[in-house]
Amino acid sequence: MQDAPVLLSLNLPDADATDRFGIAMARLLRAGDVLLLEGPIGAGKTHFARALIRARLGGPEDVPSPTFTLVQVYGADPEIWHADLYRLTHPDEAVELGLEEAFDTAICLIEWPERLGDLLPEKALSLQFSLLDAGASRRVLLRGKADWGARLATLGQD
Repeated sequence: MQDAPVLLSLNLPDADATDRFGIAMARLLRAGDVLLLEGPIGAGKTHFARALIRARLGGPEDVPSPTFTLVQVYGADPEIWHADLYRLTHPDEAVELGLEEAFDTAICLIEWPERLGDLLPEKALSLQFSLLDAGASRRVLLRGKADWGARLATLGQD
């Protein structure tokens, strides 16, 4: 996804801004959307995913990190799959989790997507999180195909 054009760059000065971004993104997503959450440990990937999932579920649902379970599936409409692939050693393990099928029918939030290798969905949107100000704030670069551009243009509009 590094070669895809940057469609949007956002500074997230604090946790509340990351929450607002997750909530705004939740409104844009539909079945078959895949978000590739990239960045170092502590960059805000899981925080963002939790805010997005809670917004889709409509409440303060417990949203555990999938670090140990690898995948958490939420019974929303459509389903939400939150995967943390950090511990995978080969892309075939992602197939065993059922991710390839979920890419077509669910909203998928994938942490450590580089572990997918050639299984990265072409239609995915990459969210590259980075730390700023010695970790006090974050920046996120959104990269993807041009059709994401129109959808992202509505961020912050109600």
